[in-house]
Amino acid sequence: MTRCGFDNEKYIEMQSARIKERIAQFGGKLYLEFGGKLFDDYHASRVLPGFQPDSKIRMLLQLGDDTEIVIAINAGDIVKNKVRGDLSITYELDVLRLIDAFRSCGLYVGSVVLTQFVEQESVLQYQRKLESLGIRVFRHYRIEGYPSNVAKIVSDEGYGRNEYIETSRSLVVVTAPGPGSGKMATCLSQLYHEHQRGVRAGYAKFETFPIWNLSLKHPVNLAYEAATADLNDVNMIDPFHLEAYGERAVNYNRDVEIFPVLKAMFQRIYGSSPYQSPTDMGVNMAGNCIVDDPAVKKASREEIVRRYYTTLCSQRKGNIPSAEEAVYKIELLMEQAEITVADRPVIEAATKKAEETGAPAVAIELGDGRLICGKTSSLLGASSAALLNALKALAHIPDETKLLPPEILAPIQDLKVNHLGNRNPRLHTDETLLALSICATTNADAARAMQQLSSLLDCEVHSSVILSSVDENLFRKLGMRLTCEPKYETEKLYHK
Repeated sequence: MTRCGFDNEKYIEMQSARIKERIAQFGGKLYLEFGGKLFDDYHASRVLPGFQPDSKIRMLLQLGDDTEIVIAINAGDIVKNKVRGDLSITYELDVLRLIDAFRSCGLYVGSVVLTQFVEQESVLQYQRKLESLGIRVFRHYRIEGYPSNVAKIVSDEGYGRNEYIETSRSLVVVTAPGPGSGKMATCLSQLYHEHQRGVRAGYAKFETFPIWNLSLKHPVNLAYEAATADLNDVNMIDPFHLEAYGERAVNYNRDVEIFPVLKAMFQRIYGSSPYQSPTDMGVNMAGNCIVDDPAVKKASREEIVRRYYTTLCSQRKGNIPSAEEAVYKIELLMEQAEITVADRPVIEAATKKAEETGAPAVAIELGDGRLICGKTSSLLGASSAALLNALKALAHIPDETKLLPPEILAPIQDLKVNHLGNRNPRLHTDETLLALSICATTNADAARAMQQLSSLLDCEVHSSVILSSVDENLFRKLGMRLTCEPKYETEKLYHK
């Protein structure tokens, strides 16, 4: 059972108080660049056991009616139909998803800003679509020489060309579907326009990782590097913070590299810079809420191994161009964290079962440490078998008990093969759970097994082959932590 290493309630209280302090520092108006995921920060919940995935939203809700959301999307990402990998939807669709999610929580979404705006039909069409939905849209333009030509950027020909985003709340949270969307530029453009209007406003940055007041090689910070290995992010000691205060603080290369430019921009807008280092700009309090450091270190080391396998599979699939370099980087991080794949027990269990059966296998590690395996059969895929076996183990149902009788499975297989054109008669995990839920209406064992679904949350899973998107998505929906060997079950070139 994973030990709690993070005080979530303390975090929400401290974080909201810190943001209120920063708002007051700038006279009551703050543009907060919000990095990472707001609703579903599962990376944070994995490396900081006890952190709730929706903690950031709960923290913003503490600020209540003082908060306004602005969503930035890069026009180039609209043109390219850029897809958010974890959700498999385009950035433009994710903007709509985010708006719905914010509104469902009672948070006010003021507008959408199209950054790096270009006059292309797909971009214009998207703007018309948003406006037809009653969403205010603003345009921010490309600036020649950005970010080095500070004199031009902070002028009527630079930020001055951008449309001023009309806001009404003291805290303006600028967020986006993903990196490279122009959140920082949006905030700074607004500072310029507010200053031109005689309004005193400030800027701050909220990023959970790296955690500035942990050591550079703390596993939490190493896990962040593993998570962003394909982006070439590198944690480093903030040299500006060290020089200004004589204190070691951890930041990452992009913020450190851009800080001299930001400081010059602040000086041109305000007359002086309110910050002496990129760490000064941050408001993150997560490092102050770790209550069990060994538990956090253990969880972070496990996450590095998971990221390693995720990147290996991305390399096999050809999903990211820099996958090979990312793999090498994570291997180095594993050495620094003193961890190997042997520290993830489900890997050996799945591999051993696959070797014994000569077919794909899946292993699940339950919360109490028990390892449950599933093998491929004529009726079930390995993922389905492992899932059923895990539910039986949790419900204390004998292993030999059949939860899905042939008279239930046969009609499903007939439908798949003879009517829906599937070549594979074996049941995927979603089909297996549907069949189990039907059986649960008349079978007490099946009903007991279904009641254990919530117990699968945070269980570790490993597959000896890359899984189908159906099985992968179901494990994700159950909150299980999946890794796969970077190989396919067959030698085919096309895989669903």
